[in-house]
Parts: sequence; C-alpha cells; structure tokens
Amino acid sequence: MNALTTDQIARVKATVPVLAEHGTTITKHFYQRMFAHHPELKNVFNQTHQKSGNQPETLARAVYAYAANIDNLGALGPTVSRIANKHVSLSIRPEHYPIVGRHLLGAIVDVLGDAVDPDTLEAWRAAYGQLAGIFIGTEAKLYESAAWSGFRPFRVARKHEESDEITSFYLTPADGGPACGFEPGQYLSVKRFVDELGVDQPRQYSLSDAPNGKWLRISVKREAGKQDVAPGHVSNLMHDGVGVSEIVQVSAPMGDFTLDRKKSTPVVLISGGVGITPMTSMLASLLADASERRVSFVHACRNGRVHAFRPWLTEQVATHANVSSTVFYEAVEAVDRIGVDYDFEGRLDLTKIADQVISPDADYYICGPVPFMRAQCEALAALGVDAERIHTEVFGSGTVQ
Repeated sequence: MNALTTDQIARVKATVPVLAEHGTTITKHFYQRMFAHHPELKNVFNQTHQKSGNQPETLARAVYAYAANIDNLGALGPTVSRIANKHVSLSIRPEHYPIVGRHLLGAIVDVLGDAVDPDTLEAWRAAYGQLAGIFIGTEAKLYESAAWSGFRPFRVARKHEESDEITSFYLTPADGGPACGFEPGQYLSVKRFVDELGVDQPRQYSLSDAPNGKWLRISVKREAGKQDVAPGHVSNLMHDGVGVSEIVQVSAPMGDFTLDRKKSTPVVLISGGVGITPMTSMLASLLADASERRVSFVHACRNGRVHAFRPWLTEQVATHANVSSTVFYEAVEAVDRIGVDYDFEGRLDLTKIADQVISPDADYYICGPVPFMRAQCEALAALGVDAERIHTEVFGSGTVQ
C-alpha cells in the first residue's frame, strides 16, 4: 500500500464540500451500479436499508469522514474498528474491495461528470486503495482470532418468550461440539433466505447471556414495521419460521462494544427497548465472574408487556447486594400499576437518578435506538461524565455522533 502524495491528499480534501452536497446521490448510484453488475452481493448488504436510504446515507457520511481526515487517519480508528467487526461478521473478504472500489469511483464519475478531473480521480483511486488496505489488514486479524470463519450451522435448542416482542433463542452447534466463548456485549450474524426479497439476508443480534460453553443465546425483537419503517424480515422469520431443533446459519461472535472485565470500578448499564440484550450479557458475565463491582442497571421501555428479562433482573437484584436496577416506563398501562414493576413514568431521565448512577470512576455502557443513545450521551456529558467512560453500540446504519 503506497502512501498518498501531498498533492493527492490535497485533492481528496478539496472534494469535501462536493461530498457534503452530493455524497448521498453518489452512494445511492454506487449501490445501484454495483448490484446491477454483481447481484450476488445483495445477499451481503441489508436490502431493507437500501430501500429506506439508510445505507447510502451512512456510506456517504463514512466517505465524507475519510476525505475530511485523509491527513489524520488516526481519528478514524474507532469507526474502522466498528465497521471491520461488522464486515467480518458478514463474511466480507479482500476480493470484495476491488469490486466496491471500481463501482464507487465509477459512481463519482457518473454523478459529477466533468467536475472530476483525471488527477482528482486518480487521487481518489489511491485514497480508496489506502482505505481498503486498512480494512483488509484490520479484518485479517479479526478473522484470525474468530472462533470460525463464515457461517456455521447451529441448532435451536430452546425458544423462550421474554416479552410480547422479544424471544430468546438458545443456539447449540449442529455438530454437537461446545459453544465458543465471546466477550460480553458482542453480537453474531444470523443468515436467512427472505422469500419477499429473493435473497439471503444476514442480521446482527447481540448475545444476551454469559459465555457458558453450552449455548449462544440471542434475543430477537419482532419488527412488525410501521408507516415509514419496513418490517424486520429476518427477525420476523426467526419468530414465526424457526422452531426448536431447526438449523440456522450463524457467524462467529464479533463487535468491539464489550465490557472491560479486568476493571474493578462501578458499571452503569443503560438500555432502551431491545437494547437490553447486550446488557443482560454484561451483567450475567459479571455475576458468573463473582465480581464485586457495583452495577447499576438502568432500563427504559414502553410498558410492562414489552419489558424483557424482568423476572431475571428482579432475582439478580434480590440476590446480589452490588446490583441495583431502575426502570422507566414511557406509557404506563393500568396493569403495570398493580405490580409496580417500574420506578419512574416517562422517558429515561438520568437527572432523576444522578445520585445513584453518577460516579467519577464508573464506566457507562449504552444500547438502544440511536435517538435514545444520543440523549443519554448528552445527559451524561451534562452531568460531568468524561466522554472516554461512555461506550455505545450501534447496529444497522445509524450513528450516535
């Protein structure tokens, strides 16, 4: 991988304003172009996010960030790590990068036309080669350390309804071997064929239990879809089309949103909706380690019907003096007031529990819808929490920043 020249760096940075204006147009055209020439790649990329425009917008932001930081690539480290983990989970390989590069450069030319001179296009060709090399190198290390490569058959040993929306799937290796280890907070990809789309579609799901050598547990939310939101094809197939003893194709655990188990300082786990799943893995792992760390489990959901893992969490709080929980119900129902399984009504408001959860040496792990995570990050910052102690997980095409 050759270093970019000073002139090439300057030319790439000079395109930043153009990318700000035309970036999404370029990336939408890129995907259309690439899928027309390589329809087999529809099996890798989320087609729902293609239709909604989320994936092109995310790629446009990534290209913009790369161009803006072309002379300071260290700033892209966290983004590269997150994307590389997802790439490995999707089984993206080095041979895919030339395909992407060819059609991305082609899309730039198609959209901008004569506004891109040959020297600028060559600068972008070199810049893409540099970026591809960074990802290929990072992903090679992840593949080397992965429990297995590609997708592996697992059998559904058990299904358990955690709430009206979320069901847990206990997955065991189809070959009868032991389940692999993983870091609390990681996810795996499940691949299913979607008749409606006519392609295989992989989706990522957080592991929701501690590593135990017996099974890998994921907890899947049914996504019915709304007026402006497409249904979760794979998630719904898991609920309705996958029964006990059936086989699903699973990738090795990946992800860098992981609990630092070496620390002894307090942990604050903040979740919204199905974002509770990696938090149950983190808490279960701390308890399996017999950790004495103080753990504050803060969860927000609509009401008791969709409150997953409620009995389990209640038991952990009752039996472990170092664990506490606070629950916010946004839309309390009459039945919720009978058992009073929540602490506050309304959206999660950290100022109401600041005296319980704010600590200068605590680490904060946040998972949930992107607007929820943004709100919690802003609230923690306003309460004086150092940004380095705030950790977030993002699936799909969202970004917290």
